Amino acid sequence: MKDSQRASNYAGVFIIKKPNIIFLMTDQQNWDCIGVLNPHIKTPNLDKLAKQGIIYNQAVAQCPMCVPSRNSMMFGMYPSQLGVRTNASVLYYEDKLPSLPLPEIMLKAGYQTAGFGKTHWCHGHINKEPPTRGFEVRAIGQSADSRCYEHGALMMGDENPEGLNEYFEETKDYGSGEENANGYIGCTSEVQVQNHRDGWVAQKCLEFLDEGIDPDRPLFLYLSFLKPHAGFNVPKEFEDMYNVDDIPDLKFPEFEEENTHLSYIRDLNPKMRKTYEDRKEVISKLSEREKKRIQLRYWANCTWLDNYFGLVLRKLEEKGRLDNCIILYTSDHGDMMGQRNYMYSKYCLYENSIRVPLILSGSIIPEEKRGMLDMRLAELVDIVPTLSKIAGHSVNPMLPGLDLLGEEKRSGAFAEFHGGGNEQTQPSPAYMWRKERYKLIIYIPTTINNSSQSLENTKGELYDLKNDPTEYNNLYYDNNYRDIREQLKTELLMHLACAWAKAPFYYDSEGFSKILNS
Repeated sequence: MKDSQRASNYAGVFIIKKPNIIFLMTDQQNWDCIGVLNPHIKTPNLDKLAKQGIIYNQAVAQCPMCVPSRNSMMFGMYPSQLGVRTNASVLYYEDKLPSLPLPEIMLKAGYQTAGFGKTHWCHGHINKEPPTRGFEVRAIGQSADSRCYEHGALMMGDENPEGLNEYFEETKDYGSGEENANGYIGCTSEVQVQNHRDGWVAQKCLEFLDEGIDPDRPLFLYLSFLKPHAGFNVPKEFEDMYNVDDIPDLKFPEFEEENTHLSYIRDLNPKMRKTYEDRKEVISKLSEREKKRIQLRYWANCTWLDNYFGLVLRKLEEKGRLDNCIILYTSDHGDMMGQRNYMYSKYCLYENSIRVPLILSGSIIPEEKRGMLDMRLAELVDIVPTLSKIAGHSVNPMLPGLDLLGEEKRSGAFAEFHGGGNEQTQPSPAYMWRKERYKLIIYIPTTINNSSQSLENTKGELYDLKNDPTEYNNLYYDNNYRDIREQLKTELLMHLACAWAKAPFYYDSEGFSKILNS
């Protein structure tokens, strides 16, 4: 019997053959930006997945920026275990990767592996051409000279250079990462949808589904878009699905960002502070209607990508690939979208930035769990062990993640923040430990080289997320919350101690056996 036809019993479901695994992803989409959680947003295809699957309503990313979050998610390890802590970080040595990346796991498990869109592995001066790390079919909506290039991948800049240039011409005033004030204000796009990077990626994915599926293997399909991340240049068809008069009133209360992990990072990184102040200077002077237009275009971006998800899922259904499947949807982090006194983008450990949408759906979801809102604390590092089990591949015992379809329950969720990566000196880390009600953030307001001399200056933030969801009232120094604060600090310390005791490698004369048997 072929490996892809072996029977297994997983999550209470008897699987005759390995299910197809469909991994859908957006970039910088807030945790509640799907219609089933926010009726103002139009995402019918994600809503359908949610109603036929499980929403993990308390999921967090492990770092509030693209490169470390995505590396953490794809390798199943925390950023500090990988050494990929900021957007300037990379893994240099392909022969010394700390664990198998997800597409390589799928390939070893007998899957055809096809990846379309952003992984953001990035690369450095030692490894100028990183491989696709397990993807047999690969298409990326960037130019070959970008940091996102992967050796052997079809690049939009090679296949459709005129379209990519048309896109870049429209966004030329949007700044680095398309995230200056112009990028957030956006426009009604005049670029043809197939010449948007996400439009090109969706087209390549649909072409593959028509022509490239291996009939003899289960499919691992990864489809990852660049938006709703700014810039907000939205195709008219999707912008017109919203009426600016229907956008709820926006609140931008004045908030002095003092004595927080965010203010200390801005003190160490004048560029980050200036970027924030420049955006605020422009956006704060807009009319209320113009500010609502920013929110509208962010939501319209979500709707546009949801439409592509629908096209791909319908094509998979035509091909019979949804009859036995698991479908996962998530994003790499969120966007502050004006909270905390006109803060946009991410780069902090607050809710809008660090929480992510996370859905598991598909035919192998047990009937009794469909439509379920799972309130367990989930992390993006849970994806690798979950999908590894579904694929019938052994789970690396070094990984800190849990099986999302299992019954295990963690007591808190972890994230870390080490600055944006363009600081002149490396900041000390800020660590988050989040429970359903309370969130702890601890940090030392200095550089990493000075941290050992400044431990007595450790600072903290503590928020009651039930009564203060916008995290404006820091309870860390309130003696009425001392016991809660100390309990969360103890849990955070021991969580990291146990995670780092396993990885990098748990050296023992018996190998992994003590972990596996514990």
